[in-house]
Formats: sequence, structure tokens, C-alpha cells
Amino acid sequence: MIPPDRDWRAAPEATEASLARLVAASPIELPSEYLRFLVYSNGGEGPLGLPPYYFQIDPADEAALALEDRRHEEFFPGFVIIGSNGGGEYVGLDVRGSSPWPVVALDMTNIDLDESVLVIASSFAAFIDLVGKEADAS
Repeated sequence: MIPPDRDWRAAPEATEASLARLVAASPIELPSEYLRFLVYSNGGEGPLGLPPYYFQIDPADEAALALEDRRHEEFFPGFVIIGSNGGGEYVGLDVRGSSPWPVVALDMTNIDLDESVLVIASSFAAFIDLVGKEADAS
């Protein structure tokens, strides 16, 4: 799924049971590209071509548990968190509008969504094109 010339440290693939749990826990129909990515890499990390410049995808069971526990709902309603940058930003799907869901970065320390949300890509399919790429220096 990620070309071999890119820097992505993939984890082993998600099991059918883990994917089924994630799908059942989700309030939306998850993008098929996201689910295919988890089959390719259920967890993993690498650079990202745009801010926040690094991406760690949550394994399917971890993402499902967060949805089941409604872990992010109080401060980040309308988002399905799929990972982070390993620092102070979540990476998630902005489900406040309609599909395809934009992929966004959310500042974990700022619950003002007008200030905290940064669009990374218009869809998960577009987001995949940024995964494993270093940002352009130009």
C-alpha cells in the first residue's frame, strides 16, 4: 500500500476480529481505504508530507477501544481519532460534515476547535499519498 521507497515502519496486519470491532464501534461508515490500510499496517509510523509531519496510526483494537469508551468525545466531538503525531496532536477524521471525511490534526492542548483543527487531506485516500514522505524543503 505504501510504496517501498517511502519511510513507513509497518506493524503486522489487523485481524478480521479487530477490524469488525472497529467497524462496530464507529459512529460512521469508516473509509474503505482506512480499513485497507489497517490490513496493511495495524499500527506503524513514519514521516508525513504535511503538518504535523509525523504520523503514528493507532492499531484497530486501540481505535475501537477509544470509540467504545468515548475517550475523545468530551473535548473533540465530531472526530474519529485514528492516530497521532507521537507528540501533542491527534490525527483523525472530521465527521462533522459529509463523506469523504477530511483527515485533520487536532492540538491535544487546545479544545477550541476553531483554533485547534488543521486539515491535512480532503480524504483518507488523499492522506495515504502523504504517508511515508518527508515534507518538501521548498
